[in-house]
Amino acid sequence: MSADWSWLFLDAHGNPMEGEGLATTGFPTQSDAESYLGESWRELLDAGVEAVTLREHDAVVYGPMSLRAAE
Repeated sequence: MSADWSWLFLDAHGNPMEGEGLATTGFPTQSDAESYLGESWRELLDAGVEAVTLREHDAVVYGPMSLRAAE
């Protein structure tokens, strides 16, 4: 199974982020990618991630989506 689904992590200015604690490999399904986000969003916020974009290969599926609660 290939890892076609990935998250693009964005900082407060909308710039892409990389680094420790951020998934660097893809996921085999959209469900796997979304499960990862559901389990990790608090840690991602702590690492400075403000928003995410889900991609399948290089195509944007949705996002950017804030990790903060709607006010």
